[in-house]
Amino acid sequence: MSILDTIAGPEDVKRLDEAQLDALCAEIRETLLKTVSHTGGHLASNLGVVELTVALHRVFRSPQDKIIFDVGHQVYTHKLLTGRRDRFDTLRQEDGISGFSRPNESEHDVFYSGHSGTSVSSAYGIVRGNQLNDDKSFTVAVVGDGSFTNGLVYEALNNAGRGDCRLIVVLNDNEMSISRNVGSLARYLAVIRSKPEYVRFKARTEAVLNHIPLLGKPLARALMRTKTRIKNDIYGSNLFEDMGFRYMGPVDGHNLPQLTDALETAKLVKKPVLLHIHTVKGKGCEYAEQHADVYHGISKFDIDSGEPLTSGTNFSEQFGKYMCEAALHDRTLCAVTAAMALGTGLSGFEERYPRRFFDVGIAEEHAVTFSAGLAKTGMKPVVALYSTFMQRAYDEILHDAALQGQKLVLAVDRAGLTGEDGETHQGIYDTAFLGSIPHITVWSPASYRELHACMHRALYVDPGVVAVRYPRGSEPDFPPDYAPSFDTFDLYGDENAETAVVSYGRVSAFAMQAAAGLPVRVVKLGRIRPIDPQAVEAVLRCRRVFFFEEGVRSGGVGEAFALMLLERGFAGQFSLTAVPDCFVPQASVDSQLRRFGLDADSIRKKITE
Repeated sequence: MSILDTIAGPEDVKRLDEAQLDALCAEIRETLLKTVSHTGGHLASNLGVVELTVALHRVFRSPQDKIIFDVGHQVYTHKLLTGRRDRFDTLRQEDGISGFSRPNESEHDVFYSGHSGTSVSSAYGIVRGNQLNDDKSFTVAVVGDGSFTNGLVYEALNNAGRGDCRLIVVLNDNEMSISRNVGSLARYLAVIRSKPEYVRFKARTEAVLNHIPLLGKPLARALMRTKTRIKNDIYGSNLFEDMGFRYMGPVDGHNLPQLTDALETAKLVKKPVLLHIHTVKGKGCEYAEQHADVYHGISKFDIDSGEPLTSGTNFSEQFGKYMCEAALHDRTLCAVTAAMALGTGLSGFEERYPRRFFDVGIAEEHAVTFSAGLAKTGMKPVVALYSTFMQRAYDEILHDAALQGQKLVLAVDRAGLTGEDGETHQGIYDTAFLGSIPHITVWSPASYRELHACMHRALYVDPGVVAVRYPRGSEPDFPPDYAPSFDTFDLYGDENAETAVVSYGRVSAFAMQAAAGLPVRVVKLGRIRPIDPQAVEAVLRCRRVFFFEEGVRSGGVGEAFALMLLERGFAGQFSLTAVPDCFVPQASVDSQLRRFGLDADSIRKKITE
């Protein structure tokens, strides 16, 4: 039996000796590689936090002490150590365990997670609530250095550093060094200051000095000022201590004894602590270490070579291809993204046009307002964001872009149902919230050629803010006799039919497949806001109109289309099939489409009932 097989919960981690802990970490890495190669998921980030997660569960008492992982894509080791080892092979599968933190899975998961920068805010809220309840437990927020490009982290640090509380923020630094580090002396002192014995000795010294009449307290203050000056000379000024945190580190994030000492020390400090650790993304796997960006999030792959098992192009790559071709002829074209150059297909643009490429970090709000500033100078900014992350920039799209009348293009990647990442990553809300913004234009292409055509119109024809939204993965199959016009809408099928099917995006392809051999007229919307009135006129005389939408029902395109029909005196029956009022759990995209009646078979069944 392996050591991992004996771990039923965090208490079992506490009984292991040092040699067993090293073996446990090796077994965990082997399990991560084996599982993720079959299920896909976040590999490099999880390989990098194995020792840290083991140390956290040795030092703290989960679930009494709360451990909150920022974003939550690095919780695989945490899941293995908290009673989910037997189900780990179901990772990211339908009805299996999630690739993120999920309270409905385990009492050891504190919050649903999936977006960056939220952990310190939620952790500080728990800390203050615990104080009101006279609860002496600890709260730990584990934050990657990438999340420190998100403004919410600094809002929380600024608020949390004001008083005494049992909050520990672990900064997992795997790419950049935030604190200046001068040679071996600095490294040695960082380790010394992270030992519990140092903190206890410091506390005893201060207590003795404070009890000496007349000279004791002034002497203690003088020693503190001297210590601070020496520390600043070695480490430089420290933002976190300026905010009120006790800064510790940097500590080797793969050295379990050092990590354990540092975490134990943090528990002794009577104020918020920021523990800075260094880790290596992809630790223990050569190809994941060398290409940490590629293996941050990956589909199924060959465990020996690391090569992906899927091939072929997708919408993100086609978007990147269009951007590179357009930028060759238009020197005002700029690309902006929020730490997602690879995911949004912009790596090639970054290489070819580095001066016109802007990665602003995990700061979607800033990305939009920054782009509005670019537009003010005559540039043509294209902001590439996943739909689920664009939610965070709603106010900026409305106030800083649309209201100002700025020429701005939003490339909305992963629009619609997104599959195995589950509730926190679904791209089904953008149609509703973009539809509430005045003077905005929204296109929803369903093929690569249509994507290119929509991007051209967005950049060079339509005024103001224009969104082009497209799904994750590859283009669907349209019937051979469908001839796209790349206009605001297309008609397909029986022009005299009394039954009409209306849709947009990839579901429009499924609608055409479903209509094969039936007396049905299909209206494929290309522009979903504003809806072309002629598209409504095309079905106004039909007896039955079915609308199928890969987005939320409430506030979506189907409701807008129904209202336009009603206002024009439509006397037939209208049926809207869309995602209802729910959060959509993980499953394959095909399974999610079937669940909501949006695949070809479900559409055909619906219209023939």
